[in-house]
Amino acid sequence: MDFRTDFKPKTVQPQAIEWESFRMIDEEVGDHPYTPEQYPVVQRVIHASADFELGRSLIFHRDAIKAGIDAIHNGKPIVADVQMVQVGISQPRIKKFGGDVKVYISDLDVIEEAKRLNTTRAIISMRKAIKEAEGGIFAIGNAPTALLELIRLVKEEGAKPGLIIGVPVGFVSAAESKSELEKLDIPFITNRGRKGGSPVAVAVVNAIAILAEKQV
Repeated sequence: MDFRTDFKPKTVQPQAIEWESFRMIDEEVGDHPYTPEQYPVVQRVIHASADFELGRSLIFHRDAIKAGIDAIHNGKPIVADVQMVQVGISQPRIKKFGGDVKVYISDLDVIEEAKRLNTTRAIISMRKAIKEAEGGIFAIGNAPTALLELIRLVKEEGAKPGLIIGVPVGFVSAAESKSELEKLDIPFITNRGRKGGSPVAVAVVNAIAILAEKQV
């Protein structure tokens, strides 16, 4: 069987591929309601997902971008709900300002407490995280229960994350958790509907980290 093809890529240069991707995204997005500070986040989400509907569904609290940049500049930690989000975030950009990317879901004490209370590790990880990372960026791309617990901690216990990036994917409570996040008057970035996921959370964090780097 002959697997040869006449197709050749336009370029194999990484930077040129990214530039061309963003040019195509801008062309297809066209006019949009996002501010110049918000739009780079939308771009990165579309670039990561190839999903224009998902990109257009993003919702920003009025102070979200500033809050995220300030948290990074001040060396606040970034809390990921799962390891997949942690490993995708550009660590050098965060560490440049003294910050770190943390994930608690596999910590032994979290696992044991979740078993004791017969609840999810995602819920317990948020309870631990808010004690150690108040004022930080919470990036949730996988677990709606983590987002719902973080919202509860804000509403009932006065928790103060610097920015919540709530973009969990799924069918059970994903869309609902994001609707609840919209009701909070603290900085957040989310989207409407079931779509989302770890790559989306990563794209949002990395976009804000790039903006933080440019504003030094």
